[in-house]
Amino acid sequence: MTTTRNDDTANVSELAPSDIEDFASDFDAVVSNIERVVQGKRPVVHLVTAGLVAEGHVLIEDVPGVGKTLLAKALARSIQCEFNRIQFTPDLLPSDVTGVSLWDRKSGQFHFNPGAIFANVVVGDEINRASPKTQSALLEAMEERQVTTDGTTRELPLPFMVLATQNPLEHEGTYPLPEAQLDRFMMRLSIGYPERETELGILETHGVRSSFLDLKPVITADRIREMIESARRVHVSSKVKAYIVDLVEATRAHPALLLGASPRSSLYLLRLARVWAGSRGRDYVTPDDVKHLSPAVLTHRLALRPDAYMRGSTADAILKTEIDRVPVPGASGRVAT
Repeated sequence: MTTTRNDDTANVSELAPSDIEDFASDFDAVVSNIERVVQGKRPVVHLVTAGLVAEGHVLIEDVPGVGKTLLAKALARSIQCEFNRIQFTPDLLPSDVTGVSLWDRKSGQFHFNPGAIFANVVVGDEINRASPKTQSALLEAMEERQVTTDGTTRELPLPFMVLATQNPLEHEGTYPLPEAQLDRFMMRLSIGYPERETELGILETHGVRSSFLDLKPVITADRIREMIESARRVHVSSKVKAYIVDLVEATRAHPALLLGASPRSSLYLLRLARVWAGSRGRDYVTPDDVKHLSPAVLTHRLALRPDAYMRGSTADAILKTEIDRVPVPGASGRVAT
């Protein structure tokens, strides 16, 4: 279906048609490169890549063996940038993440040794196996893109993304992530098991030698920075912004929810929608973009009341009901999902 922007969104974006075409092309190049090793999961790959350009962090939660870490590493390898991996374990210390100052006897001074967090893409593998104290070492970095140690604040590079994986909480040896840290993740995603035909293809491509070893960068960190700037100029009408706020406010007023979505989630949804529109070759956001992205951004921020939990309610089902209930701005300027 061919659609155009409504009058409220027309002729206000500073992006030239060639800019948005280049944005969509480069975005697709990254997604296609990752799909060489993570097969049959394009929707998830698309969302994770969008999270990077939207300056967000992504938590991938699923059972072992479905490719969580492979997806994270494939994204990092697709970009010519600095990449670090942190294997979270119960004995991991906060200083292992942020860094530590060590005394140099020759110079008679302390020298700071940066931790693994100082990179463009940081893969936190099995993040919920570390203690809450170590998990909290990520809070400042994820929110403010900086690290403060020994009274000194050091900025982290741009782009900067924490792409964390975790096993479901019922698995042995896991700790629940604090609400403050969960809220700093732009999205929580699940990969799921592959379809039968896809799994047969996985046996063909990975059965002898992993294709991940042949993966090469297809884009530079400088180009990602340019895409971040372009995404900031994708237009969002006042009606679409009001729709975002209405969705978030609906979670706060629901009687079955003890904790609704935060104002940070509104900002994340706005930023992600801009990138999503750009990746589809548009310089404006539609209500359907917001509607499509809301579950990934909002669900993990919702906490059920005990009585609702006992009745078998779930955050996913409640959010779906609220998305269907909240009025969508006029059909003009919408696109098919």
